Amino acid sequence: MALHIMKLLNGQELAGFIKQRHAQAVRALQAQKIVPKLAIVQAKDDPVIDTYVRLKQEYGADIGAEVDVHRVAQTEVPKILNKLSIDDSVHGIIVQLPLEDPSKTDEIVNLVDVSKDVDALGKNSKFEPATPMAIMWLLGGYNVELQGRQILLIGRGKLVGAPLEKILKNSGHKVEVIDREIPNLKERTLEADIIITATGSPAILYPDMIKEDAVVVDAGVASEEGKTVGDLAPEVYERNDLTITPEKGGVGPLTVCALFENVILAAQHAKS
Repeated sequence: MALHIMKLLNGQELAGFIKQRHAQAVRALQAQKIVPKLAIVQAKDDPVIDTYVRLKQEYGADIGAEVDVHRVAQTEVPKILNKLSIDDSVHGIIVQLPLEDPSKTDEIVNLVDVSKDVDALGKNSKFEPATPMAIMWLLGGYNVELQGRQILLIGRGKLVGAPLEKILKNSGHKVEVIDREIPNLKERTLEADIIITATGSPAILYPDMIKEDAVVVDAGVASEEGKTVGDLAPEVYERNDLTITPEKGGVGPLTVCALFENVILAAQHAKS
């Protein structure tokens, strides 16, 4: 019988290498008197959001980029976005989601100047969205073969599912996208060689729903009893045949890297 050892797709490990590259890129810009600057507009008080904002501030400090956080009421957001869009010292702008009133999300993210929309949430952003970029880096960094394999995306949200489907299809990969509510979810997940979940619903995927030796990427984030949890049931980690993101430190650390990749690109474009 083959001996199985669970393989972890550790984003934290890859993030260390990317961070070094980013610090070098920032030093090169600083030598030209340019300091990459990210402005974060936060319109909702929430401990999970605060954690994400803090991680971005810490990463910026580590690589030498500036990160300004603007905490304002949602009604003030359009005004602050207009101001930041015409400020030449600001290279990247993100609206930290979710908003207090999510029904206004599309309207608000489209107010960000397209050349500064480093989260790529607006219709005409010039950048790749951070989380799909992070997932591709993670799979590439661990040499996960995508060609000829059945890839299943669960969740077609605007942040992850929809843009990731586009990236994979443009690269010629075989992708199926489904919503978590479909009645025969288990049937579909058992057919997939690679499962990427991004639903933000705790525990939608259980051990008996995944085929042997599959690759599983959990890009979902939800809050449960004050804790941040992913889409996988904890028991999935009892299986030892999977190649899988760890419970903490999978896609998340690389998403922050991917965001700063865009901020650095925006600063490089601004100088030319």
